[in-house]
Amino acid sequence: MPYIAIKAYPKDEETKKRVIERINQVFLEEWGCPQKALCISLEEVAPEDWAEKVRAAEIEPNKDKMKILDGEKLY
Repeated sequence: MPYIAIKAYPKDEETKKRVIERINQVFLEEWGCPQKALCISLEEVAPEDWAEKVRAAEIEPNKDKMKILDGEKLY
């Protein structure tokens, strides 16, 4: 706990490392969990596949769980 799954358009390795490290730090500091409790995955999805593989398959069916949707804070 926690498990954080990120799906995003492809980026270079350095950008991915920086983003994952920042998310890692936030959870260590704000969530208060130990490092060994954290799992973070990153799956790159091509822009032409986004609507089908992410939007329709994962975002739309889980709108009630979204905390930010299309840039709008829902909390």
